[in-house]
Amino acid sequence: MGQKVNPISMRLQLNKDWRSRWFANKRDYAAQLTQDLAVRKLIQDKLGSRASINKVDIERSPNVVSVTISTAKAGVVIGRGGTGAQELKAKIEQIYGIPIRLNIEELKKPELYAKLVAENIAHQIERRISFRRAIKSSAASTMRAGAKGVRIEIAGRLGGTEMSRREKEVQGSVPLHTMRADIDYYGARALYPGAGIIGIKVWIYKGEVV
Repeated sequence: MGQKVNPISMRLQLNKDWRSRWFANKRDYAAQLTQDLAVRKLIQDKLGSRASINKVDIERSPNVVSVTISTAKAGVVIGRGGTGAQELKAKIEQIYGIPIRLNIEELKKPELYAKLVAENIAHQIERRISFRRAIKSSAASTMRAGAKGVRIEIAGRLGGTEMSRREKEVQGSVPLHTMRADIDYYGARALYPGAGIIGIKVWIYKGEVV
């Protein structure tokens, strides 16, 4: 079970929360969901991997929408003199049509977030760095940052070989069946030149939530 189900969705309401927090009736639901997807795509296209964005939380109230961007590089999002944040806020307000509140949270230890670790490994593979070195160094840096355990799985035509295969690196413990365990998960893809897509999955165990 622990390997077949997304660890985040399985722990919703226990120690995880939804990325979009609002309620809508049947008539407005589709339109509001489309707006949220457009905002997430806008942020990803504009900032991409430069800003190392971990997640985007959206919360609606009757007169304002709060958009919170969690990033390891807040300076890239804010821009020189705050121009980047103002420009991004104006574009998001065009999508929603009402005032928004833009919050930027800086992550102190990006090595503890599965999305950032997986994307870092993907960038290394795309630059033709050895996949074994990439996953071992990423796992070691995650453990040094204070994680209780990390598991990284990588699959595809590794190293450009003819046959696809799967490799994994496990350090510490990752109790996927323990519901109170705080586990962060993300799956990324790397486009390896000449060998197609390499899949990367990262689980990071940060301890139990009381």
